[in-house]
Amino acid sequence: MQTSYEAVEALMRGRQAEFVPLFDSPWGDTLRRWVSEGMPADAKGNAIDTTDHFGFDTVGAGGWFNWQANLNPPGIIEETNDWKIVRNGNGAALKWWKNRSGTPEHMDFHMSSRRIWEEEYKPHLLEDHRPRLGDLEGTRKALKHRKDQGKWVFFGHMFIWEILRASLGDVNMFMTLIEDPDWIHDFNRTYTDLYKTCWKTIFAEGGVPDGIWIYEDLGYRDRLFCSPDTLRELIFPYYKEMVDFFHTYNLPVVLHSCGYQEPMIPLAVEAGFDAINPMEAKAGNDIFKYAEVYGDRLCFVGGLDARILESGDRATIRAGITRHINGLRERNARFIYGSDHSLSTLISYPDFLYSLEVYRELRMR
Repeated sequence: MQTSYEAVEALMRGRQAEFVPLFDSPWGDTLRRWVSEGMPADAKGNAIDTTDHFGFDTVGAGGWFNWQANLNPPGIIEETNDWKIVRNGNGAALKWWKNRSGTPEHMDFHMSSRRIWEEEYKPHLLEDHRPRLGDLEGTRKALKHRKDQGKWVFFGHMFIWEILRASLGDVNMFMTLIEDPDWIHDFNRTYTDLYKTCWKTIFAEGGVPDGIWIYEDLGYRDRLFCSPDTLRELIFPYYKEMVDFFHTYNLPVVLHSCGYQEPMIPLAVEAGFDAINPMEAKAGNDIFKYAEVYGDRLCFVGGLDARILESGDRATIRAGITRHINGLRERNARFIYGSDHSLSTLISYPDFLYSLEVYRELRMR
């Protein structure tokens, strides 16, 4: 039978695999619950490695670097036992919760004009990139470890959409998309050039993985955050440039986008992405429809409605997983089994183990 690497590699290269590979991502809070429910833990009481424990076939092993313009940001503004407000290196003050997973609360954003961007932040991004890169020897070791296990190993990072949101804030960003697209282009041009420079060094000194994930949440429930025309003009040209760059290293590229995806998928295909993730059912995505329309051009990673796992009902779990796997197989889709979002605290450890039993019964059929 194929190894994990061989199965995922086949799917990413437009071929079918001998079995359906497995990949998922539990929240940190979820792992703490699971440890309390019997998941093995290390000496510090933290859950053991999920890739090893659950047998995931693909795994991330690095690639992240410091995207913030100012590498010495102001830091913590205010802190309690439950949360802290931190100003990042692009001037955004964000409230982070200490004891639960989730996105930070937006407090305020200093980068409120193009002048501030050009005078206070852009110059930092034109400096030597190497201090951004961290421990490349550690990256090389992590890559080798996972490759030795036979896994399909990816590097990943967020990109321009998430950086815009984390720098300008949602309101200012959306206004700027309309009122000053030249600023958006300058911002995206600067970051795209920086990213290509950083990735070249990472590949040269940290090693070349099997693929790349780009994390960009472009939608919410039933809607994209902005129109497809705006994405086509201001965002996706830079996605295509990065995808083309990664393809010169013969690396397949996965686009991760939470929320509603359908109007964005044609743009992803045009940009050359090889796979998409996670296709949230509760946000309005229909993975069966996507498989019928785009199955010859994309591999689908995830897509199982996580509410099935959250139900706590074994009959519902079995029926939902069976429908998901058999439905995609009937459509001749290339897919990796997993949830349509990170695994939440509403999923018990015994129920997740049961879900994997069902998956393994079906993965070879």
